[in-house]
Amino acid sequence: MKNFAMFSELSKSDPEIYQSIENELKRQQNQLEMIASENFTSLSVMAATGSVMTNKYAEGYAGRRYYSGCEFVDVAEKLAIERVCKIFGCNYANVQPHSGAQANQAVYLGLLHPGDTLMGMALDSGGHLTHGSNVNMSGKWFHAVTYQTDKNGWIDMDEVENIARLNNPKIIIAGGSAYPRILDFARFREIANSVGAYLMVDMAHFAGLVAGGAFPSPFEYAHVVTSTTHKTIRGPRGGMILWNDEGLTRKFNSAVFPGNQGGPLMHVIAAKAVAFGEILKPEFKTYAQQIVKNCKALGKGLADNDIDLVSGGTDCHLLLVNLSKFNISGKQIADSLERSGITCNKNGIPHDHRPPTETSGVRLGTPAGTTRGLKEEHFEQVGKWIAEVIKSNVEGDSDKIEKLVKSKIVSLCKDFPLYAALN
Repeated sequence: MKNFAMFSELSKSDPEIYQSIENELKRQQNQLEMIASENFTSLSVMAATGSVMTNKYAEGYAGRRYYSGCEFVDVAEKLAIERVCKIFGCNYANVQPHSGAQANQAVYLGLLHPGDTLMGMALDSGGHLTHGSNVNMSGKWFHAVTYQTDKNGWIDMDEVENIARLNNPKIIIAGGSAYPRILDFARFREIANSVGAYLMVDMAHFAGLVAGGAFPSPFEYAHVVTSTTHKTIRGPRGGMILWNDEGLTRKFNSAVFPGNQGGPLMHVIAAKAVAFGEILKPEFKTYAQQIVKNCKALGKGLADNDIDLVSGGTDCHLLLVNLSKFNISGKQIADSLERSGITCNKNGIPHDHRPPTETSGVRLGTPAGTTRGLKEEHFEQVGKWIAEVIKSNVEGDSDKIEKLVKSKIVSLCKDFPLYAALN
């Protein structure tokens, strides 16, 4: 990385941090990234993230800042808003949230009062911490009720309706971090209407798939949609809120600033604009559709080798492996896969009997590998290798298989190089 001026200066001024960045680059280049929430940005996105816009305070909104000297960062924020609204066909956007969690918090701040009832998918069924978990603000400040998936990993919409009618939530949340199937947005909206609730869709995981036409859009049905700007969006780490009703604009904008955070990160907002510009190019649609094709191929490689999948497969960018029949933990397999050159995360499965620190499953995703250029045949083979690693842990010969699989993964990564320009 010393060929790049800023990295060259960093290597001299702080060699310890420089080395940690260098080592992380090598890790990303030589491991197969299969954490479903991770991806690789373009060099252009990284350039904007590391730009001089990091130096500028810009509290407020474009044209209505509290500080002077914001005329150029205003351009970046306006472009980010215009581009993201064009992508999703919505009327309004706030691109200032620092994360998806803060985007969700801002929606709650704008629509709820402390003690009000919100309803989301249970964490152990694939939901997210910010959807009402009792360890999160959403579960501490509000009365949170949850719906769960059935034993096979599917949402029972009749049960969702029953829970909503019993509890009369003010917000119903559709979306999660580990649900591999298409969500019935129309039915969610019907249920929300029946109890007088807002429907909030958290599309943080599948936003890029919606943008590329590879997953149904929630915008016809949702009152408000939140998302991160990384994951399948392939932008910088951050959040956003999207909506169509002008009457909600003041609620959400004032909830973000000054309600929930101070100065926006203008370098990140500029990078969001760059990522949104990339999504508007025709090739992104091909990319999004390839993510789903690859995930289905990964599922086939696993299922054909006697590995159980929650809900039997996937409709999106992620799938959940159910390890229950092997009587081994997700942590054990995630650690074993790491030694094999594959990065993933342990994950709970529906009605998991193991604690969150162990789990009975692992979550796998294809966005990052698809960014590298891998296709169906590669992911089907990766599925077979993962199955070999799982079975080797059962049979007690994992060391041998881990080394063998790692050599194959290293070779695969070399065939699909990442950030070669940084070397």
